[in-house]
Amino acid sequence: MTLLLGLLASYLIGSIPSGYVIGKIVKGVDIRKEGSGNVGATNVFRVIGKGWGIGVLMFDILKGVVATSVVPLFLSEASLSSFTNALLMGLAAIAGHTWTLWLGFRGGKGVATSLGVFLAIAPKASLGALLVWMALFAWKRYVSLGSLGAAATFPIWVVAFYSDEEYLGILFLISLGLGLFTFYTHRENLRRLREGTEKRLI
Repeated sequence: MTLLLGLLASYLIGSIPSGYVIGKIVKGVDIRKEGSGNVGATNVFRVIGKGWGIGVLMFDILKGVVATSVVPLFLSEASLSSFTNALLMGLAAIAGHTWTLWLGFRGGKGVATSLGVFLAIAPKASLGALLVWMALFAWKRYVSLGSLGAAATFPIWVVAFYSDEEYLGILFLISLGLGLFTFYTHRENLRRLREGTEKRLI
């Protein structure tokens, strides 16, 4: 499989709109027209049910893991390192989740799929960021606040755990870019957090 085919496959894997599909199958609704209008796990949790929301979360994480860990196994591109191949496939999956082909290039915010990608590439840093998410969510019960905190601290975890790796530079730059991207996709959440109108999950 060539690199371009791998990127396409990873993008299509990321593009699977699990939240939209669950909304249609379980309740016959377009999740984009319910609740917050987002197709991610949090909106499914609120609109369809807790179990379905957790299921969507797990599936969206799995998309990142598969794109990063499985797709590169079929690549025949020898000029790139295994780390670079995995990273590129993961970024394609995140793009697919955020701009899904099947929903007019509108999708989720990319957090769950990003977690799956970096659990495969940088598991220690990902678990550190996940702990930040859990702490912030336990404190305030805002999913968005947890996601923003995790994204903001992820580069710190990368440096803490991977300072001796030769790929630290690119991983650190990607982690910074991912953080900025997460703040961009959560810009409305940020506004609501400032205004005190953001909804708690539970």
